[in-house]
Amino acid sequence: MNFYTELKQVFKIPTPMEVAATQLATAELELLKAETGVEFASSLVTFNKNQIKRLKIYITAKALESE
Repeated sequence: MNFYTELKQVFKIPTPMEVAATQLATAELELLKAETGVEFASSLVTFNKNQIKRLKIYITAKALESE
């Protein structure tokens, strides 16, 4: 491509199909980000539940030892 053709491409008004394709790609990326956030939050919930369970067992065992 020569310089003039490249310059025209930069300032070209996108077609409705190009705009729709760009919006679709953006929406798919945002969905992936949101799903990643859900997975992360779910992992945190599982981690905290397991930690609580483990600490309750530990505290109960220590309380029984001291009796």
